[in-house]
Amino acid sequence: MAPVTHLTEHTLVQGGRSAAFATACVRGGVAAGLGVGALAVLVIVAWISSPFPDSGAGGALHLAAGLWLLAHGVDLLRTDTLGGLPAPLGIVPLLLSALPVWLLHRTARSTLDPADENRPRPSPAGALGAVSGGYLLVAAVIVVYSESGPLPADLVTAGLWLPGVVLGATGAGVWAALGRPLPGREEAAAALRGAGTGLVTLLAGGAVLAGTALVWHAGAARTSYEGIAGEWSGRVALALLVLALLPNAAVWAAAYGLGPGFALGTGALATPLGLLGDPAVPPFPLLAALPPEGRGGWPQWAAATVPLLAAVALGRSVGRTTGTGRARETALAVLGAAWISGAAVAALAGAAGGPLGTGRLLAFGPVWWQAGAAAVLWGVAVGLPTALTVRAWGRRIPRPERPKEPRPPRPPKAAKPVKVFGRAFGKAEAIPEPALAATAPPSSAPAPGPGFPLNGRDDEDEGYVPYDYFPASWESPAYTDLPPHTDLPPRTDLPPRTEPPRPSGTTGAE
Repeated sequence: MAPVTHLTEHTLVQGGRSAAFATACVRGGVAAGLGVGALAVLVIVAWISSPFPDSGAGGALHLAAGLWLLAHGVDLLRTDTLGGLPAPLGIVPLLLSALPVWLLHRTARSTLDPADENRPRPSPAGALGAVSGGYLLVAAVIVVYSESGPLPADLVTAGLWLPGVVLGATGAGVWAALGRPLPGREEAAAALRGAGTGLVTLLAGGAVLAGTALVWHAGAARTSYEGIAGEWSGRVALALLVLALLPNAAVWAAAYGLGPGFALGTGALATPLGLLGDPAVPPFPLLAALPPEGRGGWPQWAAATVPLLAAVALGRSVGRTTGTGRARETALAVLGAAWISGAAVAALAGAAGGPLGTGRLLAFGPVWWQAGAAAVLWGVAVGLPTALTVRAWGRRIPRPERPKEPRPPRPPKAAKPVKVFGRAFGKAEAIPEPALAATAPPSSAPAPGPGFPLNGRDDEDEGYVPYDYFPASWESPAYTDLPPHTDLPPRTDLPPRTEPPRPSGTTGAE
């Protein structure tokens, strides 16, 4: 019976993994369907609100399929040109790409991190293959569907960019589900962190440059917007397109600051040194913020501060991470971070630019290999000295702090003189007995003596001290050295104490 039990458990495990693999594949297909559905709803709403629709609902669905493929980096072909030849359209709205990338990332992460821990789940490699496979199956159907519309997909870019984007987003989700582990070697982990820090700084600086240029040329951008928009539905659609292309403007500005700049048509190039050639700029609000023609001035040269800050951030991150290692390890980590950031910049530059048509419109945006090479050079030239400086500063020997000199003790305060019946006495000064005798109460008041009780007590009691001659506070240190006064001589020259007469008409009641 033991072998049967073993085979049964093995079969159950294999069946559970197969079910988990199939579920992950279905999840990938659902993620692709959600992305296409969201874009289809947006396009159909715009089509319904348009006062002059050019095509029916089929045309709107083909447009949604084309936009979904364009978001994955697939070039589209416009067939409705004046010359009859198909014109390529390859500029990817990067904000539009955020939707499918986020769906893939979320699907892969939830596949490996289910809510029910008892449910079987595939291995990381199995989840990567299953989610990507299900997504690519739906993508293949959409590519075939787009061939019958006005914007068919370019099959070459569909075979290159589409699988790369899907595998990259799914792999990021699997990595996040595993806890974002970094390589075991310190140099590799430091290189990844440094590359991420430098890339974020570069893109943030590019966004600042693009926003500043748009504000500077706000009048021209507004004129271009009003000339294209037309009706309110067209204005909304154009505003959404401008919003989707804002990340592209940040990448263009970052490439401009790096040095190679970006192309504005075949034979036209915009760099911080100036605008060369004759640009073929179509009317568009974002293109109204381009630098002026001619040689560049200090506003254009100031764009170089963006890659400078990015390289400094890269070197600082690597130097702080590898501060305990050798200088050779820090240098290798900087080189690795520079190459990783250069590859990321090249990919973004390739996606942010592309053709807008044929002829002079074939080249628009930054050239991917030039932008990537410039990012590597900035990272090595500025990041390496920065990392070594940060490492040396972190390994410096701290100087011992000088001990603080103790404060001299304060001299004791002099005791305040104590006044006893108008005469001041110090702490160590004894009060002479004749002084007490000289300051006796006036003769009108009887003094204590034999037979004269004071405050209900007899002066002959043992240990009795007449307290009428002393202050009320016995705790004062000034009285510690006073001599005892229990041996004062009694006074016999005073008349006996008598009670005062009571007023008339009163009784003896107290």
